Amino acid sequence: MQSERIEKVLNYLGDKGIEYTWYTHDEAPTIEIARTQWHNDGSKHCKNLFFRNHKGNRHYLVVLDCEQDLDIHDLEHRLHQGKLSFASPQRMERYLGLQPGSVSPFGLINDQESHVHLFLDANLRKHASLSFHPNDNHATVVISQSEFMRYLEAVGNSYEFIELY
Repeated sequence: MQSERIEKVLNYLGDKGIEYTWYTHDEAPTIEIARTQWHNDGSKHCKNLFFRNHKGNRHYLVVLDCEQDLDIHDLEHRLHQGKLSFASPQRMERYLGLQPGSVSPFGLINDQESHVHLFLDANLRKHASLSFHPNDNHATVVISQSEFMRYLEAVGNSYEFIELY
């Protein structure tokens, strides 16, 4: 049985004519667990981190290659957004409609006011397709680079590609 969160993402993509494939698997709330569940689908699996600024009035979703680590202090310098910290589960629910362990760019569907800014690692552009949880960590959506860009334009949040490492 697919969850309402998965259904909402798949319906959104379908309504926008965005092509993708997807599959279900056991719960995968961390990259380590997800590695045991991913299919050999040729996509670049991504790590998704949700941050807030020091004042708590700006929120950022940072997407990078799941094989890379990210130093938060280095991220602060690269983003020029001041001191950052991980956003609380309450903020995650408020702005992305998500629970910890299921964060992905598809959460932007729930950000009706386009409050969250998306930072994408520039190295992700090298990959033909990317994969993310569809707002539920019991499944994975695989989407081509061009279709992902169509998704970003449709959802309307601000975004930029930056060098993260």
